Amino acid sequence: MRLRALLDTDALGLKLLGGEDELDRTVRGVMTTDLRDPSRYLGGGELVLTGLAWRRDAGDSESFVRILVQAGVTALAAGEAELGDVPEDLVVACARHRLPLFAVHESVAFATITEHVVRQVSGERAGDLAAVVDRHRRMMTAGPAGGGPDVVLDLLGTDLDLRAWVLSPTGRLIAGSKATGPALPAEACSRLAGEHLAATRTGRRGPHRVVLGATTYSLFPVRSTGRSPQPARDVRETVLADWLLAVEADAGDWPEERLDLLYGVTQLIAVERDRRDAARTVRRRLAQEVLELVQTGAAPAEIAARLRVAAPVLLPGLGTAPHWQVVVARVDWEGGEIEGGPVAQALLEEVLVDPAVAGPEHSDRIAVAHTGDEAIALVPLPAVSTEHDGSETGVLADTLLASVRDPLTAGLDDDGRLTLGVSAPVHSAEGLRGALEEARHARRVAAARPGRVCAAGHQELASHVLLLPFVPDDVRRAFTARLLDPLRDYDRRHRAELIPTLEAFLDCDGSWTRCAARLHLHVNTLRYRVGRIEQLTSRDLSRLEDKLDFFLALRMS
Repeated sequence: MRLRALLDTDALGLKLLGGEDELDRTVRGVMTTDLRDPSRYLGGGELVLTGLAWRRDAGDSESFVRILVQAGVTALAAGEAELGDVPEDLVVACARHRLPLFAVHESVAFATITEHVVRQVSGERAGDLAAVVDRHRRMMTAGPAGGGPDVVLDLLGTDLDLRAWVLSPTGRLIAGSKATGPALPAEACSRLAGEHLAATRTGRRGPHRVVLGATTYSLFPVRSTGRSPQPARDVRETVLADWLLAVEADAGDWPEERLDLLYGVTQLIAVERDRRDAARTVRRRLAQEVLELVQTGAAPAEIAARLRVAAPVLLPGLGTAPHWQVVVARVDWEGGEIEGGPVAQALLEEVLVDPAVAGPEHSDRIAVAHTGDEAIALVPLPAVSTEHDGSETGVLADTLLASVRDPLTAGLDDDGRLTLGVSAPVHSAEGLRGALEEARHARRVAAARPGRVCAAGHQELASHVLLLPFVPDDVRRAFTARLLDPLRDYDRRHRAELIPTLEAFLDCDGSWTRCAARLHLHVNTLRYRVGRIEQLTSRDLSRLEDKLDFFLALRMS
């Protein structure tokens, strides 16, 4: 804004004392100070407001004005509340250095002037940035030269002082402003994604206001511009797939112009999202072709040939993948009228990416197909190492959902479930059919567990864990009640902690010394508790059969 516009605003109560020829100068900000040397806080272009508390004698005016001019200040406004009329020595110093000087009437608060300047400058910056955003959108729509969403987020930071990030529905960082401070912590990303999904499921319109600690965020949904030919009929069709824009600010009191600008940014990001989905088409087709060959019992040589085609696409530069894994996911909604396959496909493409890796393109190495409510991922592994215990590394079910469980649970609300199963790595086409069945069986094990988001791996198919989920509920309740209810009742009446003692005793393989050390008990006290357990249940914890029964009862309870 121009100085002339300030002078023409009667409500500001400004009187020009010098600098009539400089009224076309631009004001880029405002600062209030009574420091003798405020230069470290000045960036240039400010209107400086002062109550003159720094002035002790006439000689102070010259040095104060010289400091402002060297810092590139646009103008000075001095308040009349402290000294009455503005001192003549200050008028002379400003005239000498060609610094426009205003007097502020004692009835006008500096806060009134500050609010007016900030509002006007922000509005002008928003208008300029809106033009940049619109130009950037046209560039991205025409081709990849626009530079991605990071460029616009940096503009939000430098021009409007807004820190902003693009997050996936699982809380993974897709893009963020690099010009306004450190990256958003992973825990905050997960919390914001969960809050956004929960708000979306309730039907509330964005932006959604979220407070984490002492920081307020506004969450804007990123709507697809063309992922599917028909708009979604139900929010559940897209809620677990759409990105969001998180802005560190409270948008509740923003003017319509600024809100429109941020919605324009979300449209720009949606273009990038759609471009990424289009790039996934080849990988999805490859997965679908391999899956159809495996399920129809095609010859291993034919499957191997198709894998040789897929490997260079999924693992550029490697040639062929020495190992493959299969991951099966299923999304089920109550009522069954919504097809869960596309949602499961989008989720698998997201959760199989390392959550610590930022950026939109790190899922290029994952091929996912879907059929009905099920999605199947073909994951190439450049190498599979063997741990000290003999187990192979790769995609692990118990860590797959660790960082995404909370936000996805919020998105599934109380009417959806996500279950996943993971196969062991296989090194040839002959093993893919078995890997697919193994992953599907592991997913059924996960589905038998409580919770909105569950996963199971191939390791669990060779232990008692495989059997427990399929025990009928009435048998499970009768078995656990017969063994554990007497102990629970005794603990309730006497606070004896027999159940925790039993768990620790079994975990320590019946070792008295190790169990006593873990529970911080004397061995005699531990022997008394174990004796009480045996007395109440008529079991003998020195017998393998009774130990096994207690172990299974605790696992099923």
